[in-house]
Amino acid sequence: MNNSMENQTNISDLDSIFILRVLPSLYCLIFVVGLPLNCMAAWTFFRVGAESGLVVYLQNMMLADLLMLITIPLRVADTLGLKNKDLFVITCRYTDVLFYNCLYMGIILIGFISLERYVKIVHPSSSASCTSRFSVLSLLRYLEKTRPAWVVVAISWVLIFSIVLPNVVMTSLEPTGQTFEDCMKLKTPMGVKWHKGISVFDTSLFWVTLVIVTFCYGSIGVKVYRSRRSMGQDSTGAFNRSNRSIFSILVVFSICFVPYHACRIQYTLCQVQDSNDGCKGGLVLRYLKEVTLLLSALNICLNPIVYFLMCPKFKETLKKKLSEKRRKRSHTVLSTLSST
Repeated sequence: MNNSMENQTNISDLDSIFILRVLPSLYCLIFVVGLPLNCMAAWTFFRVGAESGLVVYLQNMMLADLLMLITIPLRVADTLGLKNKDLFVITCRYTDVLFYNCLYMGIILIGFISLERYVKIVHPSSSASCTSRFSVLSLLRYLEKTRPAWVVVAISWVLIFSIVLPNVVMTSLEPTGQTFEDCMKLKTPMGVKWHKGISVFDTSLFWVTLVIVTFCYGSIGVKVYRSRRSMGQDSTGAFNRSNRSIFSILVVFSICFVPYHACRIQYTLCQVQDSNDGCKGGLVLRYLKEVTLLLSALNICLNPIVYFLMCPKFKETLKKKLSEKRRKRSHTVLSTLSST
C-alpha cells in the first residue's frame, strides 16, 4: 500500500515538473526566438509583395505562424498555474482552436508548396505545350500563379475555420471544481463526438499531405540527381544550394509534424473515453502528445529559414536591409569618432 502511494507521489511530482516547469520554459523559448524572426519575415514579405504562387503560400505560412505565436503566452499562463476559470475557458474555447487551426493551415500550405515545386522543377513550363488543357498537370500548373494561389489559400482558411467553429460553440459547459486541466469537460456530448471527428479529419489531412510531400520531393530528388549526373561536377555547388532550398521544407515537415501525428489518434481515443474507465497508458500518451506538440510549435522558429532558402526575393531583400543597417551603423561610428 505504501509502495503504491509512493509511486503515485513520484508520478505526481514528475508530472508537476514536466507540465509546470519544462513545457512552459520551452514554449517561452519558442516565443522569444520566434517573435523577432517572424516579425522580420513579415517586414521582408511586406517589401517583397506577392509576385508568384510560391510567395503567396510562404506569406500565408508566415501569417499562420504569427497567429500561432499570439496563442503561446495564454497557453503558458494557463499551464503555469496562473490559470483561473476565465483563463481556462478562453484557452479551451478560443486559444487552442486558433493554435490548431494555424498548425493545420501550415500543413496545407506545405502541401501546396510541394505541388508547386513539383510542377516547377519536374514539369517546367517548357513542357506545358505537351500537356492536355484539362489534365491534372495543367490544373496543378495554376498553383504557380498568383491569383489562383490566393483563391486556394482563401478557400483553405475558410474551410479550416468553418470545421472548428462548431467545436467552439459546443465547448459551452461551465468548469466545475477548483482545478482546470481537461478541456474535454467543457464539451457537450455532441461536442465530444465533434472533437473526435475533427481529430480524425485533421490526422487524415496530415497523412494525405505526407503522401503528397513524399511523392513530390521524391520526384524532385530523382530529377535533381539525373540533372546533376548529366551536367557533371561543374554544377555541384549549384545543385547543393538547390538541394538545401528545396528540401529544407521537407526537413521541417518531418521534424515538426510527423512525430505528433504518429501518436495523435491513440491519444484522442484515450481522451474521449469515459473518465471512470480510465485509459491504459494515458500518462505516457499525454507526455508524448505534449512533447510532439511542442515540436509542431517549433516550426514557428524554423519556417523563417525556409523562407530565406526557398524565396530568392526574400533573401535578396533581407540581405539588402541588413547591409544598409551595417552601413548606417558604420557611418554612425565613424561620425562619432571624427567628432571626438
